[in-house]
Amino acid sequence: MYAIVKTGGKQYKVSAGDCLNVEKLEGEVGDKVALTAIATVDGAKVVADPAEAAKTKVEAEIIEQFRSDKVIVFKFKKRKNYKRTKGHRQNLTRIKITAVGSDSAE
Repeated sequence: MYAIVKTGGKQYKVSAGDCLNVEKLEGEVGDKVALTAIATVDGAKVVADPAEAAKTKVEAEIIEQFRSDKVIVFKFKKRKNYKRTKGHRQNLTRIKITAVGSDSAE
């Protein structure tokens, strides 16, 4: 069984036992968080209605809070003597999916 969850403005396909990096979630290492499912697939049974899929519990555990690698943003306009360099590091959270519906990663 797997589910499509939405967090941080992005959608992820998750199943029990998966680890993924998402935009920062509030909480400490070891805390449990609940994610909102927008679709679920269990064999041949597909639930694509977000209201029905939201009834499926998707639980995750926070493994780590960290910052991603630096991304360089460089703006340039030719023949105008215009150059700007800026860096950005996104705050991320590494989570492990512990359960999707009745499936669990034990």
